[in-house]
This record gives sequence, structure tokens and C-alpha cells, in this order.
Amino acid sequence: MNARPPRIDSADGRVLPLREYAADFLVLFHEIDGVIWKLERAQDFDEGDNPSWNAMRAGDWERSLALLEEAREAIAADLPARATMRRVRVVEWPLTPYMQWELHLLALRERLGEGCRVVAAEDVAGLEADGPLPELVIFPGHHAYRVRYDERGACVGARKVADPAVVEPWTELVASLYDRAEDLGDYVRRRVEPLPPPAP
Repeated sequence: MNARPPRIDSADGRVLPLREYAADFLVLFHEIDGVIWKLERAQDFDEGDNPSWNAMRAGDWERSLALLEEAREAIAADLPARATMRRVRVVEWPLTPYMQWELHLLALRERLGEGCRVVAAEDVAGLEADGPLPELVIFPGHHAYRVRYDERGACVGARKVADPAVVEPWTELVASLYDRAEDLGDYVRRRVEPLPPPAP
């Protein structure tokens, strides 16, 4: 699919503050079968009190990577119990410090069973004439969350959209991007691991 689907921000939906979004999300996350799709476009987020992220921000890259490995059990518990998680990560170069860190995190998630693939920002430019692609989580046969962030990149909730005429085209688009994208583990080994530590 090369055309951008209907605008999800203007579709009928329900805006959920962060706490309501988290609770609503968990109702289905560990119970649903099928594929849960995730599309990530922004190059900077605020990870709050994540120890590994904060170690990177403090300039301790080795400690940051070690803390990711120490969090392996918690990260594994964050994967869906029954569904398959498939993530498309749009990446711009040069990498932001956040992206360099997150790609290591996603490589670990991939080793733990999540499907993660990378698409270059220039490869989705034709879909972004009306603005960047949205941050999305799509539950199969149910609804999509258009995840919302503040100016710092901290999650503040989501817009929940259940209209199949909106959700299905976005599902098809994310799936088609995933099919064309590069395996994240290979990408990280080839392009990210050789990089010097990110500047805090």
C-alpha cells in the first residue's frame, strides 16, 4: 500500500488519559490472539524513570547496556502472553541518542520473541505529505490506539478508534511496511553496534 489511510486523528474515537489508556490496553493485551501491530515514528521519547535510559542520559553507556540485560525478565513479561507482537520502527540518520539506545532495547525485545523490523524514514516519505506517520498500536479485530505524547515525548494517553473503515487500512499499511522492512537484529548488528556511545 502506497497511499496514506484515512486520518486517524479526526476519526470518531475516545481520548483516554494515560491511566485509563494503560488500564484499557491491559484488558486485551495478554488475552488476545493474532498479531498486535505497533508503528513507531518519532525519534525521541521520554522514558521517565527507566534506569537504562537514564544511565545513557548521564553518559554511562556501558552501564546503560548492562541495565538493559538486567531488565531482561521484566521486558519478557511485557510481551503479550498469547498474541504475536510485530513492531515497525521508522529510523532517521544520524541517530538521536534516544534512537541509538532504543534500537538496543528493541534488539533485546526481538531476542525475547517480539517481531521487530526497521524502515528508513526516506522510504515512508511518500506517506508523510500531510505530516509524520502516527504512533499506533493496533489490536486485531478490535481497535487502534493513536498514542499521544507531550512536547517532551512522554506518553500522556491515547485516542482509541474502533471504526473498521479507519483501523483496517492502517493495519494493512503497517503490515505492508513490516513485510518490506529489514530485520531489526541484523540492522542493529550491522549499523548500530559499531557506533561510538551516544553523546548525552
